Amino acid sequence: MKFKRDKKYTFKDLLDIMAHLRGPNGCIWDKEQTSKSIKKNLIEEAYEVVDAIDRDDSEGLKEELGDLLLLIVFHAQIANEEGKFDIYGIIDSLANKLTRRHPHIFGELKLKSSKEILRNWEKIKEQEKKSKKEKIVKISKTHSTLPALQYAQQLQERAARVGFDWDKKEDLIPKLKEEISELEISLKRDSKYLPDEIGDLLFTAINIARRYGIDSENVLRRSSNKFKDRFDIMKKLAKEQGKTLEKLSLDEKEVLWQKAKKILNSE
Repeated sequence: MKFKRDKKYTFKDLLDIMAHLRGPNGCIWDKEQTSKSIKKNLIEEAYEVVDAIDRDDSEGLKEELGDLLLLIVFHAQIANEEGKFDIYGIIDSLANKLTRRHPHIFGELKLKSSKEILRNWEKIKEQEKKSKKEKIVKISKTHSTLPALQYAQQLQERAARVGFDWDKKEDLIPKLKEEISELEISLKRDSKYLPDEIGDLLFTAINIARRYGIDSENVLRRSSNKFKDRFDIMKKLAKEQGKTLEKLSLDEKEVLWQKAKKILNSE
């Protein structure tokens, strides 16, 4: 196979290139890989995609989606070589799942809201598990290897789909206050339970965000970036005064913090 710079490549070309890289005259590194050896790359590339989306970088997004697609094609090629399945099996399975789980689009079922659609999706999944004579997996299907914020939010979303949720989102505010009270008690009496109480507080805060349609990962990242930007300006202002943050008093640091906030708000 010869590389042609001006060629308009197709999906079939991509599959052929991947097969060639894994073939007798292919790349040594590519041939050495297994699904397990490149599994971490899936997570890394997924985060690169998210970063491009957050930056509104359309060109970057195109490139990062390509890198993610590469990993999917890579895994499919390995599975094909092992006689398990190929990329077309993945596509067929996915297309069947989409049509099967959207009976309100490809069938006669009438659903009026996203909440009803998600609940019906979970119901269909349960029926599919039963038909395969497998143990029904609901909330436990959520993977604990996800980042903690995403893991918590997915657990809550899955529980909500089967009706295990607060009736009113406003009811979560008293729950948050309750968790804060328990944290305060733990701080005064028994620090042994402090990690659990902090975890419960965070879990409740994530639940509030979910009920108000806010993605916890996104808002925490935004707040973290905001803190980083302000802190960087503080260091710059301190340097302009011929000082370092370490040598400033807490009151002096607070003055710089407020100045940093004004600078960022004016930009």
